[in-house]
Amino acid sequence: MENKKEERYLTFALGKGRLAKTTLEMFEKIGITCEEMKDKDSRKLIFVNEELKLRFFLAKGPDVPTYVEYGAADIGIVGKDTILEEGRKLYEVLDLGFGKCKMCVCGPESAKDLLQHHELIRVATKYPNIAKDYFYNKKHQTVEIVKLNGSIELAPIVGLSEVIVDIVETGTTLRENGLTVLEEVCPLSARMVVNQVSMKMENERITKIINDLKKLVSVQKSQTV
Repeated sequence: MENKKEERYLTFALGKGRLAKTTLEMFEKIGITCEEMKDKDSRKLIFVNEELKLRFFLAKGPDVPTYVEYGAADIGIVGKDTILEEGRKLYEVLDLGFGKCKMCVCGPESAKDLLQHHELIRVATKYPNIAKDYFYNKKHQTVEIVKLNGSIELAPIVGLSEVIVDIVETGTTLRENGLTVLEEVCPLSARMVVNQVSMKMENERITKIINDLKKLVSVQKSQTV
């Protein structure tokens, strides 16, 4: 029976794009490799490292917490914004320290007064749950939230909303469109999340990965300071 437990694959769901690329670079540094994933022409959906008994698959960011909550993946790597927005039942175990940016309330300077005086305003965002939590629970301001999927910066320019809630990295796009950061909602970065059952069943293997990554993150931190 013991032998069978050893055979189980640990499955990782990685958010597609830059996130996955940086994650795999970090994993390589702690000895977790997946050669199959380096093949750019591969049409595979699931990549396997037989030797280490690991499986990887790429998913759209917002789907990663879903795969992890339902146990289709033991471990997920995803942005904090997605974790907050999706509100899934899982353990957030580690801040990986990359992909740093901020969730902010942005708009033209003239919207500052509306925020300070708690006016009933319209807020456009890709993140309705984060926006709702911020305005209703932290600011105690009643707002109308409009969910958009595309360029959020457009909303205040064309008069759809007074402000937006969006991710800000450099703020260049905002400035180019006459918008500015009015309030900061929360800092964001890439996080590691774990399925609640997997954490119990595979505690040893998962804890080792967390600890190895923790050491790596603190080394990288000390190098950038």
